[in-house]
Amino acid sequence: MSDLSIGSLASIWASRGWLALLAVTVAILLVAVLRKPCRHWFGAERAFQLWLLPPLALLASQWPHAAALRAPLPPIFYTITSVVGSPASHPAPAGAIDWRIIALLSWLAGGLIVLTMAVVAQRRYRRRLQGAVPLESGTSRWPVLRAKGNDVGPAMVGAWRSRIVLPADFVERYDATEQTLILAHEAAHARRGDGWWSLQAHVFVALFWCHPLAWWALAALRQDQELACDAAVLREHGGQRRSYANAMLKTLPAAFVLPVGCAWSPRHPLAERIAMLKLPAPGRLRRHAGMFAVSILMVAVAGWVHAVSAPMEGSSGASKATSEYQLTIKAEQGTDDGHARHAERVALALCLAPGETGTATLGDWRIDAETVPQADERLRIDVTMTVAGKLIAKRQLAASLGEQAHVDGRSSDETRDYAIDVTPLSGCPARNAMAEQGSHEQG
Repeated sequence: MSDLSIGSLASIWASRGWLALLAVTVAILLVAVLRKPCRHWFGAERAFQLWLLPPLALLASQWPHAAALRAPLPPIFYTITSVVGSPASHPAPAGAIDWRIIALLSWLAGGLIVLTMAVVAQRRYRRRLQGAVPLESGTSRWPVLRAKGNDVGPAMVGAWRSRIVLPADFVERYDATEQTLILAHEAAHARRGDGWWSLQAHVFVALFWCHPLAWWALAALRQDQELACDAAVLREHGGQRRSYANAMLKTLPAAFVLPVGCAWSPRHPLAERIAMLKLPAPGRLRRHAGMFAVSILMVAVAGWVHAVSAPMEGSSGASKATSEYQLTIKAEQGTDDGHARHAERVALALCLAPGETGTATLGDWRIDAETVPQADERLRIDVTMTVAGKLIAKRQLAASLGEQAHVDGRSSDETRDYAIDVTPLSGCPARNAMAEQGSHEQG
């Protein structure tokens, strides 16, 4: 049995997932408010860079916080009992399924479906490129293909092996100036790494497939991506705006979805793209000022998200500020020699400061434990059990104050069964209640 069970994963996901959801929601709303003003003040390229905020906020919400200095603390009390022929204790309730496990599996299934749909759409588009003819283009660093049909392209396809795809009637449909502008546009997509942006955007949507704002963000990002690419091309071909607009109008609607890549078609808001052609491009000073402003904004948002995701003092439950916790631990390990079952049990209490590691040893037994307050008013408890120098279990549990957390399984070498129960308490009631270190019984 794996040391990190599906139950432990579900507990971690439930305790940290809401922070990610909140951070991403705030970041997307912030981008939604700022993208158009930023485009007006600093240009479409700087507005597109605002889309770094959601993934940055996601990472900041999950980034670990600095823990207090860790030092082993002695146990307050412990008892150990060796029992021959006793059965394994604490069987799991029959048919009991944690809701967090169901939620985690549902979330994983939804994300897998979203990614599968994107892969199918990408493969469908790539199948339309079968039979495409390579073209010589001295101005492009990327391969240029002419498709067999008129409904494929112009587009930049792929992330790590980007290709420029042109429709079969490319030469007949566009004049020489328009052809140059279209090739410059698709080359700008490849140079800016827009294929990677598209790939990461779909992975992001797969992570937050149940969040409506994630799907809106995907569509808005693709729109801003085209506007930014238009702005990059017009910096070099600013005197050919009319030809650029004509090329847009001549382009047929995309017949197939292209998840990883950029299709230049009226699927994107054409009126907004043409309206942007009439606006004066921002100068270098404004673009640099925009880069500085966006960078400051990203640092501020990431710092704020990281700060608010830390366990707050004065809150209730496991996240409440406290000088130490008491862990009441009951552990059992047993072997079967074919004639009788041999089992040993240990009961102990550890007083630990938050984030510190406590160690209890008696005879061949050693138990290490650590408490980490979580944002959902629960404690994450990392327990390692060693007997006679042999690692029996290394598990992660989660429980509220006064709630018993249980885990059982077999050692990694499949020779011993084990069961561990941990009950966290606020403060350390056993410090004054137990003056004697412990007692050892055998029966």
